[in-house]
Amino acid sequence: MARFIRDILATLAHEPAAKAPADEEQLSRLDERLAHFADKGAGSRGAISVQPDECSVWDGNPRDQPGLTADSCRSLIDSIASEGGNRIPVLVRLNPPGSDRPYQLLVGSRRRFAVDWLNHNGRPELRLAALVVDLSDEEAFRLADIENRERADISELDRARSYQHAVDRFYGGVQSRMAEALNLSNSQLSRLLALAQLPEEVVNAFATKDELRVRYSELLTPLLRRHDQRGRMIAEAQLIGEQQQTLAREGDRMISPATVLARLREAAMPQAPEEARDIAIIAGGARIGRAKPGRSGALTIDLSISEDADLDELLARLRETIVAVRAAPMVA
Repeated sequence: MARFIRDILATLAHEPAAKAPADEEQLSRLDERLAHFADKGAGSRGAISVQPDECSVWDGNPRDQPGLTADSCRSLIDSIASEGGNRIPVLVRLNPPGSDRPYQLLVGSRRRFAVDWLNHNGRPELRLAALVVDLSDEEAFRLADIENRERADISELDRARSYQHAVDRFYGGVQSRMAEALNLSNSQLSRLLALAQLPEEVVNAFATKDELRVRYSELLTPLLRRHDQRGRMIAEAQLIGEQQQTLAREGDRMISPATVLARLREAAMPQAPEEARDIAIIAGGARIGRAKPGRSGALTIDLSISEDADLDELLARLRETIVAVRAAPMVA
């Protein structure tokens, strides 16, 4: 077993990964290896059956456990129900003596969730097929990373935060060691870590964390390094975040990632004193005007609309901006 797992670590880590579609149960390369091993295994080499609640989830896995729902795992739940169990085994290791659960789940969070959900929804007889492995934390992290790189439901932010935690926990804070172990370039790893270090206000300015991309942090991080620019960007991010919450409550369309990015970059730019309270109106990633709060709640809007402008988007952005201006303190 140990030889099989280390062979996976040695080979799959150096093959290019392709994201599986989010709405399909397409097998990842790791899934294929695990399914093949379980089919060929016999006796102590084969999969064992455990109850889902016998497994605690290892905290080194980047998957957002609370984010797993019956809806997000529906096709997997249906597949396991029809097959009478998970054909692809999860990977577990023994918990230390004295733990409240015998096993620690390393790979297979969605399969564990699906079997557990079925146990509580009419299929109590189902058990979780598992392979017991003996891996160090660092090896377990690399194995989970191989699987998660191919999953469309692992956000870039989740992966980046997992890397930020792992560089100190498993690699002594040495990024080059981690990059070599994961078969990444130093620049790839640095860009991911920069995403993980974005201020929480900036993260919350986006409608969902799934919208955040590494390329966004490449644009924002240099601006955040300057104290004056950082203050303006965080203030704008807080305003956008409040605006997003208002739109969500009202069931309206959320502010697009391109607009959030443009507004944050606009906020970082120095402004003349008389324009300091202006809020840029962004459509199609470009500034098309400004809104300025006046006395007693009055609002002045200047727009420059091109002939080929998308009027639906323009009106949506205009509404967003009006909501934002109303939320700002009024001029005395």
